Amino acid sequence: MKIGQIAVNVENVERAVEFYKEVIGLPLLFETSGLAFFQCEDTRLLLSRPESEEFDHPSSVLYFKVDDLQSEVTRMKAAGATFIDEPHMVAKMDDTETWMAFFKDTEGNTHALMSEISS
Repeated sequence: MKIGQIAVNVENVERAVEFYKEVIGLPLLFETSGLAFFQCEDTRLLLSRPESEEFDHPSSVLYFKVDDLQSEVTRMKAAGATFIDEPHMVAKMDDTETWMAFFKDTEGNTHALMSEISS
């Protein structure tokens, strides 16, 4: 089973669209009625205000897989991203190291860049 779409709650859709498009670098598919849809490889990402109080809470952490973690952190910082830590190794399994760096979007959601490096 594959994930088809992930929704992220935002307070300001216009501000969030700018961040996800210009800072993270995701392709914007379309916007309609306060909803914005991005393509993230095989998964669609939906940005929207919460439909009701029931859904008004911080989002899950999205982990964006990148090939060169340090270069992407540098690029995103230059584009205005706020990182809450520096790239660091979180796990080593056999000959593969998993590295991450966590950042905040413009809406206060925490997400991460991740990279798996084989030696």
